[in-house]
Amino acid sequence: MIFLNSELTHSERGPDARFQIVPMPLEKTVSYGSGTATGPAALIEASDQLERLWRGIEPCAAGIYTTPPIDCDQPLDEALAALAARTESIARTGQVPVTLGGEHSLTWAAALGVKRAIDRPLGIVQIDAHADLRRAYQGFRHSHASVMQLLVEDEGCRLAQYGVRALSTEEAACRARNAVVFIDAEDLVTGDIHTITLPEDFPEDVYVSFDVDGLDAAIMPATGTPVPGGLGYYQALALVRSALKGRRCVGLDVVELAPIEGWDVWNFTAAQLTYALMGIVIENDP
Repeated sequence: MIFLNSELTHSERGPDARFQIVPMPLEKTVSYGSGTATGPAALIEASDQLERLWRGIEPCAAGIYTTPPIDCDQPLDEALAALAARTESIARTGQVPVTLGGEHSLTWAAALGVKRAIDRPLGIVQIDAHADLRRAYQGFRHSHASVMQLLVEDEGCRLAQYGVRALSTEEAACRARNAVVFIDAEDLVTGDIHTITLPEDFPEDVYVSFDVDGLDAAIMPATGTPVPGGLGYYQALALVRSALKGRRCVGLDVVELAPIEGWDVWNFTAAQLTYALMGIVIENDP
């Protein structure tokens, strides 16, 4: 399957495209609901119904190439290594890897590959209901609940989190210890906040990780760990747009879609979100 297959011209779908789709149907450490293994395929299938035009521009005109899915039947460490190699190869050419998940544990590998390629400090902008800052969860070091702790404390990435509304004491301590930038969902939603400003010392190169459970469960119930009180669709995109202002997006992912049989609207929501994030990258070009 090919992302936006019905709309792309022959030249827009080639391997030299600006955006490189990397399907990662990973489901190894899920701890509540299941179904992330089918998320990438469902998202890509739904993308066939998207329109080219987004906010007056056509992000797909920069090209969207869908690469083969990462083999997730192999052991977790091998699957993550394969993803890191894929995103590193893409980022070295100046293209933007767009990894479609799959559970959130994949972000460690996807972002690490990009960091190796650019060989500069990397900042992570995370939209999520959860902080994902545990050292391990249910015996898994590379858990979906530990992915940001790995990137911050093991890989030295800066982190900015928006939309969190489920947090442990351990994670709060990790935030403080690592000067994590954050505005949680209650403040964002009740304060009607749509724009943020990253600290001046936050890295110029930014990787965006968008867990679909960052959206309110009324908008996105098709996820393994839904939490009430989440972000609105336009609010979440506006936060990403403002975070990227004046910075370079060098990679992104959309994770934790767990399709609900018979309810394709949530798959389409994730597809539209993915295309909108590509549009924000284009909007932010110099």
